[in-house]
Amino acid sequence: MSAIIEFSINLDKLDKSKIIKGKKGNYYPITVSVNDEPSPYGDNVSVFTSQSKEEREAKASRTYVANGKVVWTNGSIVAVERTQQPAQAQEEEADFPF
Repeated sequence: MSAIIEFSINLDKLDKSKIIKGKKGNYYPITVSVNDEPSPYGDNVSVFTSQSKEEREAKASRTYVANGKVVWTNGSIVAVERTQQPAQAQEEEADFPF
């Protein structure tokens, strides 16, 4: 299975207490989820702070730090195309004088 996934992480949302100090640097535990269906924005990848077993069992809410999309695949993961523009973007574009 091969794919290239693009996303940008919102560093302000990272829980600094989860940073892991390693021998070769600092690490942050993240989980990446690839969804079968795209969001209205065309994203099908979610990135969130990894949860401990206790957090998962307690059904703690996830801290989402990024959304993205599959931009290349060898066919094992389905790349998605934007199906519609978000409602907010449509309204913003309508306000342009040209």
